Amino acid sequence: MSAATNGPMMQEEQLAVIPYNPLAGGLLSGKYRRDETPVTGRFSAELGKFGAVYKARYWDQRQFETIGNLQAIISETGEPMTKLAVAWILANPAITSVILGASRSEQLTDTLAAADYRLDSELKAMLDDLTADYRQGDAAT
Repeated sequence: MSAATNGPMMQEEQLAVIPYNPLAGGLLSGKYRRDETPVTGRFSAELGKFGAVYKARYWDQRQFETIGNLQAIISETGEPMTKLAVAWILANPAITSVILGASRSEQLTDTLAAADYRLDSELKAMLDDLTADYRQGDAAT
């Protein structure tokens, strides 16, 4: 997924991080399914090489399994995945902000609400554990 940062190193070096693509190209929005070929959007052929780059980066079984596990955890909260995904990123002390994108203004409702949402420490720990491999970069795959 996104936000691959090493919080302790960033804090030790007094570096701030502003991640982009917090919804993994839209995969965390629920817009895409592994068994469907997108006709439009970020993962589609209509975007040519750009779509191919996104598909190569995110479209694999491991990503979709993680998304399924995230959905199971997050469904217990009653909050939208998009809101909690951004709230989780912002809960990292090394993160100072996050770069959001939207093609329609209503897509910003939940992601902007994340700025005021405080993750429960138990939920944060569960999300951290589930996504630990992703924060290791390519070394974990």
